[in-house]
Amino acid sequence: MKKRFRVTVATVAVAGAAVLAATPAQATEYHSALKIRGVQYDAPGRDSNSCSSGNTDEEYLTIKNYSSSATINLKGYLVKDATGNPFTFTANHYLQPGDYVKLRGGYGTDSDANNVVYRDNCNFIWNNDRDTIYLYKPSGSGSDSHSYTKSGSDPDGNGYIRFHS
Repeated sequence: MKKRFRVTVATVAVAGAAVLAATPAQATEYHSALKIRGVQYDAPGRDSNSCSSGNTDEEYLTIKNYSSSATINLKGYLVKDATGNPFTFTANHYLQPGDYVKLRGGYGTDSDANNVVYRDNCNFIWNNDRDTIYLYKPSGSGSDSHSYTKSGSDPDGNGYIRFHS
């Protein structure tokens, strides 16, 4: 009976290892309360980088604090696309538990009350066909990443992929 039990345990261990090996790496999430909630990467209308009449403010990234108790200051957090175009939050911006912020292109007044921060740049940052957006903590470690394809803008965060750190 002992021998049979050992074989069963070994079989279960091998089967468990096979299941773990078959799990794709992108299914694992970063250990961070701050996540990319969604992205509006294809601004409505014809793309125009004009600061006075363009639509870069309609391109935005939504970042949400999923913590149930911790307030997170965005100061020092870095957002980059796949080609390395950076944006760093340089001012204090506090996200209460469950709160979010929209990081918009163009110029405007940052506001905690209106949940908005502007990139102060009239150039589009995210590709309209596909891209990956990375969110880094002030320490440089990964907080989250978000990939999309041309199948449609993703303002609600559906269909995103998170990668492990």
